[in-house]
Amino acid sequence: MTDLINVILLGIIEGITEFLPISSTGHLLIAEHWLGARSDLFNVGIQAGAILAITLVYWKRIWQLLTQWRDPATRDYLAKLTVAFLITCVLGLVVTHYGFKLPETVTPIAWALVIGGFWMIGAEALAAKQADRTEVTWRVAILVGIAQMVAGVFPGTSRSGATIFTAMLFGTSNRAAATEFAFLVGIPTMYAATGYELLKVWKGGGAAHEDWNALIVGFVVSLIVGFIAVKWLLGYIRTHRYTVFAVYRIALGAALLLLMPGA
Repeated sequence: MTDLINVILLGIIEGITEFLPISSTGHLLIAEHWLGARSDLFNVGIQAGAILAITLVYWKRIWQLLTQWRDPATRDYLAKLTVAFLITCVLGLVVTHYGFKLPETVTPIAWALVIGGFWMIGAEALAAKQADRTEVTWRVAILVGIAQMVAGVFPGTSRSGATIFTAMLFGTSNRAAATEFAFLVGIPTMYAATGYELLKVWKGGGAAHEDWNALIVGFVVSLIVGFIAVKWLLGYIRTHRYTVFAVYRIALGAALLLLMPGA
């Protein structure tokens, strides 16, 4: 029973944090200090639930992009999504080739949360001084691709936070437009990353010893919670800034540094 509760909690954490700009990887690594470490396949599985959630939220927009590609504006948008995705993939393969591993200690994650929080406040303040622009430029597409890779290398940074605020700071100052592009480019990126991790775990024989009941529960919980979280966020940002998330990051990071020094 205790293990089931832990699985549900991890699914909830993944569902809430995957697309809010507060870092899902960072929160899961922190949570596992108290709830116990899970297998790589489990972590991949609950992330897949969150990815499916965002796909369902944006299914009409995705369908529009795929069926109206003859429209010049749609082709341009698709090209920029593709370029951002490919940049992330290439840089990700380079990082993987050199054997980079995610930190398993709390301190670097805490610092990333704090620094990222201040970055969000500064970026949104600067974006607010610009004209309201919904266009996604090529510069934004390229920098968003780079930002995704940076977020993957430094847990606590937040993939969604890094990409949204990179877009806002470098040309797409409109919050909704920047968020949509960041989320849409994140869908193929995370499907590719999840598929890669799943293949690696499967080849390594990890699937043979997996608790599939726990994985399925975690997947379903992450899917449901992720869908609710994204729908809420998209409504929230229409009338609110991201400041509350930045303050939360700074407070959580500072608390971790004070309460868990050296952990």
